[in-house]
Amino acid sequence: MSAEKSTINVGKNGEAAHGSIPDNRAVRAADALDARLGLYRGGGKYIRKVFPDHWSFMLGEVALYSFVTLLLSGVFLTFFFQPSAQEVVYDGSYMPLQGVHMSQAYASTLDISFDVRGGLMVRQIHHWAALVFIAALFVHMFRHFFTGSFRKPRDVNWLFGFLLLVLAMLNGFAGYSLPDDLLSGTGLRVADGVVLAIPVVGTYLQFFLFGGEFPGDDAIPRLFTLHVLLVPALMVALVTIHLILVFYHKHTQFPGPGRTEGNVVGQPFVPVYVAKAGGFFFIVFGVMALLGGLVQINPIWSYGPYNPGQITAGSQPDWYIGFLEGALRIMPNWEWTAWGHTVSFNILIPAVIVPGVLFVLLGAYPWIEAWITGDKREHHLLDRPRNMPVRTGLGAAWIAAYGVLWVCGSNDIIATHFHLSINTITWTGRIAFFVAPVLTYNVTVRWCKGLQRRDRDKVLHGRETGVIKKLPHGEFIEIHEPLDAAARHVLTAHEQYEPIELDPPADENGVIRRAKPTQRLRARLSHWYFADQIRKPSAAQGLAGVGAPHGHGEISAGHGSGSDQ
Repeated sequence: MSAEKSTINVGKNGEAAHGSIPDNRAVRAADALDARLGLYRGGGKYIRKVFPDHWSFMLGEVALYSFVTLLLSGVFLTFFFQPSAQEVVYDGSYMPLQGVHMSQAYASTLDISFDVRGGLMVRQIHHWAALVFIAALFVHMFRHFFTGSFRKPRDVNWLFGFLLLVLAMLNGFAGYSLPDDLLSGTGLRVADGVVLAIPVVGTYLQFFLFGGEFPGDDAIPRLFTLHVLLVPALMVALVTIHLILVFYHKHTQFPGPGRTEGNVVGQPFVPVYVAKAGGFFFIVFGVMALLGGLVQINPIWSYGPYNPGQITAGSQPDWYIGFLEGALRIMPNWEWTAWGHTVSFNILIPAVIVPGVLFVLLGAYPWIEAWITGDKREHHLLDRPRNMPVRTGLGAAWIAAYGVLWVCGSNDIIATHFHLSINTITWTGRIAFFVAPVLTYNVTVRWCKGLQRRDRDKVLHGRETGVIKKLPHGEFIEIHEPLDAAARHVLTAHEQYEPIELDPPADENGVIRRAKPTQRLRARLSHWYFADQIRKPSAAQGLAGVGAPHGHGEISAGHGSGSDQ
């Protein structure tokens, strides 16, 4: 018998070309798996799936590869970490702490840092990967927000990504608290106060998380279980579902020639995208390894073991919890006591209500926008942020509010380094939390509309070349160069939405119709959302405005944009 199996391949020009597949051990093993799992039939559809090529799509890959790095480094650390609050006397390699009483968790972390070969590097890789992972999730999420890729059918996937971000922040804080050093213990003490500030259920949650009064002996084992078992399992499940939905839905793409809501222009998953993704993974992992080996982070030996009677000067959590720290620092000391119960608004508002409002609005935004605009269609083409100024302004305002709180988490450091009054910094933060988002929103909206007018001018009059020409009668004009068809398409491909209008107050028979309050609210919000739109020119208007080409470009005596409406 022949040692080869004949097959038919598709040639360069789409013609059938005969080829052969060698009947070796690898092929027989693949055939055996296919007979049991149906790999050929199920995988063939997806290995040729097309992915667009744009730099912003790498942001999600950075998050994914940082997560993989977290899992790999975390498995290594669990082999040596002892999640126990039992008191021991340290007798390890770090001389300044020898003979000091500490928890077994802190002692084992010191052993990882000084006595386990490669332990300090892996521990720092793990910490850096956590910081990069959450940062990449934030940036990736706002890339989706500003481009509108969260719209139907990807609104559910937006929710999964949002839940992944929240779990990552909670799990990062839990892992940060495990070493039981003075800095992480201070942060855990703050978390205990936040839990207790929740009315009615606060004490029950405290006993569930800490096993009793803080600090207790059960906090570290329970946090360890959450950090290495429960939350990672949920995160792996969410990442898996998120990626499956990315494959199931067509990939989004930016407007361009040949790109429509019904197709995807790009490169196949196998082999092009897989090769790029594989190389990019090693780049991300290499950067994490360089950071872990060269840039020190969280030197717990400098802080010492946790002692409830001590606190670290200038203590601050990791960056992604900084906004919560800032909210606590700028909140006035408000408390109500009634019927024997005290409600601490100075903790409840900044630590529960403010983060709850910020993140609930972010997670629910796809459905809020769909209700305001009345847009229930599927969308696969992305928006340029300038073409949806209100959405872009709202996202920038959210970032401004988060940023103000984040800066306020360092009010003591700012005061000592710049020799300023901490009371002045605190009051500045209180005012800026309400003023900065409003200013940011208005500036962003005006900026976006200015960019839209600039795009309109480009389509109607061409691109400015900077070349000035003197006409025979003495007038000076600038030579404009016409845009090519691809550039005109990008600048005119976006949709123009119309605000929702209420039905007439009476129907054709004169019967009065009363609009519901929700309908009136929706109409008002829709008019606000699409107020003062900059009307885009058509591609034909662009060609007519530029005129017939001659010489080095197009001659345009004016820069006006025409009517904005």
